[in-house]
Amino acid sequence: MSGAFRTPLNWVNNVMTWDLSSDNTNLATITEASLGPYISGATAIYRCPSDSALSAQQSAAGWSGRIRSYSMNAMVGDAGNFLTNGVNVNNPNYTQFLKLTQIPKPSEIFVFLDEHPDSIDDGYFLNKDSNDHYYGSAEWTDLPASYHNNAAAFSFADGHSSLHRWQISQTIPPPMPNAANLPIAIPSSPANAQADFDWVIEHMSIEN
Repeated sequence: MSGAFRTPLNWVNNVMTWDLSSDNTNLATITEASLGPYISGATAIYRCPSDSALSAQQSAAGWSGRIRSYSMNAMVGDAGNFLTNGVNVNNPNYTQFLKLTQIPKPSEIFVFLDEHPDSIDDGYFLNKDSNDHYYGSAEWTDLPASYHNNAAAFSFADGHSSLHRWQISQTIPPPMPNAANLPIAIPSSPANAQADFDWVIEHMSIEN
């Protein structure tokens, strides 16, 4: 969620960039965040082996990769100042899941996913309900990755993981700097133009 507040209470506490910011390499932003005590120092699990995306500046500095490829569904967990009376102001028509018991079908709601390297910044993945009159037409705010033969890996609330393959070429820009060009407006036609976006929204949360 672009603009998420910096705090070690988050699952990670960094903001990824294409410059030489230490947030791209500082493992303390993982180990000292809220999930850090549970990983026994295994910080490599935060980076997809297929993610080798670097900017020219980072490559010239001798980097081999940034430290994180994954983001967390912004509709799962405590959204902090984005919550008003238990409602996430970014998606007021959808449930903010604060407890596992609030999720009626945990096998259908993702918690973590691969995020496109040009989209990933903070640790939260957010797209706004395209049917909400306040936000208008659908657009990608954050974009999933497509490292796995045009598919992204998702980890769901029941503990299972699976790949989801994207149907629309717009969803799969190459994994490199300045490739996503966000936000991406999604056309209303042809009939399946919003299929990838709709799948993500449907597995993000449930309508209130």
